[in-house]
Amino acid sequence: MVELVSALIVALIGACCGLGICLIAAGACGHRVLPTSANQRGRLGVALDQLMLRISLGVTAGLTALIASGWPVLAVVAAGVGCYLPTWIHTRGSHERELARVEAIASWTEQIRDTIAAANGLEHALGATAPLAPAPIAEAVQRLAARVDYEPLPTALRRFADDVDHPMADFVVAALVIAAEKEARDLGALLGQLGESARDEARMRTRVWVGRARSRSAVRIIVSVVVLFVVGLLAFNRAYLQPYDSAGGQLVLVMVLATFAGSFVMMSRMGRIVLPERFVGRRNIVEARP
Repeated sequence: MVELVSALIVALIGACCGLGICLIAAGACGHRVLPTSANQRGRLGVALDQLMLRISLGVTAGLTALIASGWPVLAVVAAGVGCYLPTWIHTRGSHERELARVEAIASWTEQIRDTIAAANGLEHALGATAPLAPAPIAEAVQRLAARVDYEPLPTALRRFADDVDHPMADFVVAALVIAAEKEARDLGALLGQLGESARDEARMRTRVWVGRARSRSAVRIIVSVVVLFVVGLLAFNRAYLQPYDSAGGQLVLVMVLATFAGSFVMMSRMGRIVLPERFVGRRNIVEARP
């Protein structure tokens, strides 16, 4: 086991040294290896950056666990946790981002309601709200205002719904599409009701999130206690864990870790809020079929 760990460390150090030498040589020759802007990288470049980050975290966590414990099973689990860490960090703020998006949809809907009375048509009202749109949907609103100039309004609105990708935005888009195609009456009152519904949804999400705080706290406490307990045994009482060094012990460890992982996943899902299906997106899919 010690020889395997040493070989892995030597291979990792050799790979890093080789990569460093290649980058130094490319810089000395005046070659630009990595793009300098996000636009040049594009989606593929961002995906490669995220992949490299996950690989680096996974390899680091796996080698650390292997060196500390000598257990291949724990090293594999630690590598998986390291690869999943960016996703977990990103999802930690999902409630705040989702709440901000719902409130942004409500504010933008009320902006249209307040602007449409003084605007020269619905297209002009949408263009007037573009510079003042709330930050979470500002980019999508600006693209909508630009598309209105060269696309039919219903098509531009459905593209906007795809950009925002939220069921609440579908209700607003449906009302605007009906107004554009069939001259709906009293659109301002309807938009006001939709804005109030969006704010009610935001308040409901906050109540649900607070109500499920106990489950999230339980998950964090259990994970912390288990990790600290295992680290403490590895550091101060390694002989207590000696039975896990055998092949049978590793098999038992697999079952134990699988049980804990399944429990954590189920407890984490208890705190999620599942969004309903988007009906505007479903309509677009149906219309695209031959």
